[in-house]
Parts: sequence; structure tokens; C-alpha cells
Amino acid sequence: MLKAILFDFDGVLVDTEPLHLRAFQKVLAEEGLALNERDYYAKYVGLDDKGCFQAVLSDHSPAVTAAMIQRLVERKAKLLLEHLKTNLSVYPGIADFVAVTAQHYRLAIVSGALRHEIEFSLEAAGIRKQFQHITAAQDVQNGKPDPEGYLHALAVLNRQSPLTASECLVIEDTIPGIQAAHAAGMRCLAVSNTFSATELSLADAVTSTLKGYDLAALERRFWS
Repeated sequence: MLKAILFDFDGVLVDTEPLHLRAFQKVLAEEGLALNERDYYAKYVGLDDKGCFQAVLSDHSPAVTAAMIQRLVERKAKLLLEHLKTNLSVYPGIADFVAVTAQHYRLAIVSGALRHEIEFSLEAAGIRKQFQHITAAQDVQNGKPDPEGYLHALAVLNRQSPLTASECLVIEDTIPGIQAAHAAGMRCLAVSNTFSATELSLADAVTSTLKGYDLAALERRFWS
């Protein structure tokens, strides 16, 4: 039986991947490093801020310290929040989809974004109250494709009332996200907002949009 929907955040609920890219580019430029759009979407999208900076810097220098990464994460977080306040874009139909699914399932968010970014965006979109829990970057040591985030959310939800991984559906937009969901023992519906449907074929199902999406057929397929 399907009991819970665990949403990724960036690229699923809000169209923020271009904002992340611009913030990463600006911070890295201040360090004398360039990050182009092709490399970002091919190699780094889906990683949390710490993972992205670690990966980019490691490609250019062997002497990357935790203090350096933290400084860049904090700088990027400040820039991104400024962007969100003026450029927040919620995907079409998301408010209705969240409202409908919240009537039937427990909802949570599992994201590599920072908590204040998620909270701000959900409040601005008017959908914060539908989510019982948020697992953010601060809650885990290992970002996607590691399953830690999804297992963390499962553990929290399970303390409220019994829930197993097999009773959860993850909604993701990136390959690392799909890998994390499957590693946690969960089914995954991918939305082709960031990658093509072909590139997301590892998911259990793929849709081009959540607007008007009916989970009934998916539930019959996997949970009947």
C-alpha cells in the first residue's frame, strides 16, 4: 500500500536549477574558477552544495579543505536566497498536485538544499503546511546518490506512525536522486524538468509534468 510521497525540491517543486547554477558560477568566479552550464547539468546537478563545491574544486586543486568548502557554501546560500526573493518560480500545477496528494498520503521533502531555502520557497508558494517533514542538507552527512536523506526522512515519519520504504514513492528529477531513492528501497517517479525522459529511464515511471498527474494508475501498478 502506498502511504507516503517523498519529494525532491529543486527541479521538482520549484524551477530553481538555473538559480543554483548562477549562484555557483558567481561564487566560483570569485575563486578564479569557471563553471559552464553543460558541465553543471552533466556532472554536478543533483549534488548538494557541499558535494558540488567539493567536486568542482577537486577537479582543479588537491588541497581542498573543509573550511574552504563551508565558506563557499555560506556565500552561495546568501546569493541564492537573494535570487529566490525575486525570481522564485513554482512549476505549473504544483500547488494543486500537492493539495490533492496531501489528502491521501503523508508528504515529506528530501533535498540537498538548505533548510531556509526550502522553508522560504514553500511558504511563498503557499504549500508549506501540506508537508509533515523536511530533510534538508543540514540533516545528513552524505548527499544523493547516497540514500541517507531518504532513510532519514523515513525514520522521522516512522516515529510518528509505522511506515516502510516499500510504502513510499519518491518524486525526483535527477539521476543521483533516482539512485538514492532506489538505494533506500523506494519506488521513484521522475519528472523530466531537468533531464529528458530517456535519461531518466532508471526511474520506475517518468512524466513530463506533475500538473494534473493522477497517481492512481501508478499505485495500481506497484501497490495493488
